[in-house]
Amino acid sequence: MADLTVTITESCVLNNADQGGTHTLTVSGVDDVYKRIVTCTNDVDTTLAVFKVDDHTGDSAVDIENVNYIRVTNLDSANSVNISLQIDTGADGADHQTTILLNAGKSFMMGGADEHIATSDDGAALDTTLNDLESIIAHPTGSAAAQVEIFIASVVA
Repeated sequence: MADLTVTITESCVLNNADQGGTHTLTVSGVDDVYKRIVTCTNDVDTTLAVFKVDDHTGDSAVDIENVNYIRVTNLDSANSVNISLQIDTGADGADHQTTILLNAGKSFMMGGADEHIATSDDGAALDTTLNDLESIIAHPTGSAAAQVEIFIASVVA
């Protein structure tokens, strides 16, 4: 087992005053890491990760209950990538999704996959009924391929 240390540092001096900050997160007891750098072909959906109740129930699946940290980084220096979070609201596979735009060089992070995401079409109402993340899919927005890195750390209970 190992500790995962994640440090986020912002550095911005505005009007001679430091407006940045540093935040450090430590996830203890990590004993499983899933890391891939994937070239995503333009105009094609590329599955970066699949989450299942047991990792042996799907090809290259990650055990959803053990995930403690997820990071997706767009390694491309010019092109954006759509990141689709496939959401399972009923334990029968993805039935909802939400997509975020990940600009060149940017990262997206989540703290887990088991009951960590909600989606709603009820206007601006806050939905606190959290569901499972079923998978993460990348789709480049331009006419060129883009490289994406995914890193997942799990703690087996």
